[in-house]
Amino acid sequence: MLTQMGKKAKAAARVLSTAPARLKNAALLGMADALVRESASILQANQMDLEAGRAAGMTKSLLDRLSLSPGRIEGMADGLRQVAAFQDPIGKVDGGTIHPNGMQILKTRVPLGVVGMIYEARPNVTADAAGLCLKSGNAVILRGGKEAIHSNMAIASVMREAIGETGLSKDSIQLVEDTTRASATAMMQLNGYLDVLIPRGGAGLIRAVVEHATVPVIETGVGNCHVYIDFEADLEMAAQIVCNAKTSRPSVCNACETLLVHKAVAEKALPMVESLLSQHNVELRGCGVTRFILGDTVKEATEEDYATEFSDYILAVKVVGSFQEAVDHIAQYSSGHSECIVTRNYENARRFTEQVDAAAVYVNASTRFTDGGEFGMGAEIGISTQKLHARGPMGINELTSVKFVVFGDGQIR
Repeated sequence: MLTQMGKKAKAAARVLSTAPARLKNAALLGMADALVRESASILQANQMDLEAGRAAGMTKSLLDRLSLSPGRIEGMADGLRQVAAFQDPIGKVDGGTIHPNGMQILKTRVPLGVVGMIYEARPNVTADAAGLCLKSGNAVILRGGKEAIHSNMAIASVMREAIGETGLSKDSIQLVEDTTRASATAMMQLNGYLDVLIPRGGAGLIRAVVEHATVPVIETGVGNCHVYIDFEADLEMAAQIVCNAKTSRPSVCNACETLLVHKAVAEKALPMVESLLSQHNVELRGCGVTRFILGDTVKEATEEDYATEFSDYILAVKVVGSFQEAVDHIAQYSSGHSECIVTRNYENARRFTEQVDAAAVYVNASTRFTDGGEFGMGAEIGISTQKLHARGPMGINELTSVKFVVFGDGQIR
């Protein structure tokens, strides 16, 4: 099955690689309109997934990740419209030179080819990935988790029909409906058909893909993100930032998982933070100093807690003795996704941005902004935490490669 899908994707990718921007944009706008028009059927399919998730004991935060609403479907459609409005990256000349013998050497943008996506219970990824791949001239094979299979099938079906109406191949977007482990493994080893595989989900999924894939892989973000409240922070601002970073959507990879607080402000800062977090029933797991300040309602933090992406209403807390201790803690436990310092001290802000190694580093702003849409990329296909090819939110430019085009008039070497 995967081989046949790979063959169809290869054929579709050849067409897409030279498709004019107006045709790709028409397909994207048609997909957006179709998602909104067919929102009732998509929501009905999503309800089936939610009922199965509740029956299986899925946590509140994971159910939120799985859930669709008219607003979220409209958001998916808006993402596709934004992508359609972007300049087409294909054929763009990044640079060029003239060889001493007169040849013109141009570095031009081309699609990657066929992109594979393995992801978990996030049906919006189905639309985001399809739109970005289409705009950048790539065919895509999508494999979501079993938790969202009905939602993904409904979304993919709607988009495939919309693409077909523009004259492009429906096989530009394909969904693997087999959600067994065997299909995931087969996709990881679809050599000759997949040009790149992008996993998007929890640490277990990403680790499995990296360990078992024989095709090229771009790792996307496990998000063990930190907020550090410095000794010269505006504490009211800090409390609001921590609350937003933890509670606005705890299931996503840019949510805060650990709070670090300088000892000089801990006695004031921690009660302020706790007051806001308690309104959302956030469970705190803290060091000895944290528990001394806030009391026994705070659970004792373990080493594992500081290394965990909770994706839930749980926050690890540690009081640190210095700026350097905070930076060292982040260096030890960070997944390289998004890190934040809250401070009015310019020198510490500068040092933090220089010393902290992450895809996104914030000064006085919530980590929740690490997002393709928020960064002006429209939708995103994932947030890369690696350093080769792409890092941070991956938009259409990150789904391209380069080709050197050389014009001569008979030169030989």
